[in-house]
Amino acid sequence: MDSSAGSTRREATRQKLYEAAVTLIAEQGFSATTVDEIAERAGVAKGTVYYNFASKSVLFEELLRHGVGLLTASLKAAAEEADSEGGSKVDALDAMIRAGLVFINRYPAFTQLYVAELWRTNRAWQSTLLVVRQQAVAVVEDVLRAGVGNGELSEEIDIPLTAAALVGMVLVAALDWQAFQPERSLDDVHAALSRLLQGRVSGTRA
Repeated sequence: MDSSAGSTRREATRQKLYEAAVTLIAEQGFSATTVDEIAERAGVAKGTVYYNFASKSVLFEELLRHGVGLLTASLKAAAEEADSEGGSKVDALDAMIRAGLVFINRYPAFTQLYVAELWRTNRAWQSTLLVVRQQAVAVVEDVLRAGVGNGELSEEIDIPLTAAALVGMVLVAALDWQAFQPERSLDDVHAALSRLLQGRVSGTRA
């Protein structure tokens, strides 16, 4: 019981540190953010940060793992729910798009950091970021592959590139929504991306 309670408390502390770090780093950048500031924002002693993470870099690396892990789990759960309800693979992809939007709406600061870090090449955590990014994309690849396998989707599609494009579409569209069109509802943004997914953007003329 004591061990379980200690584990729960530690996880709660790590969650507070993740939230503090992602907010501060989004506001002022990684280099400008100090461990003292992270501790203060989280409401813990500086030593608590080092008790849980060996350094600020390790904290950020684990933050990336944690955040992308949450995204991956939400995408997978959405696809599985669509399957359990008898939906098509396109329905599963559509459900994943919505799940991605819900995640980004809930964690906008993390999403901004994630997208920014994808383009950097001089970070110690670059290899970790590539691994967790592939885990998220692989969930979409699985659905695409199943759709090709059952004849619902064309055999001509490039599965890895299409999966990456779908994930990228959700990330970029959601960040644009958050930054420039915040008055739009999640349902409205999802509907627009759903029409793209289902190819319902052509006009009446050939």
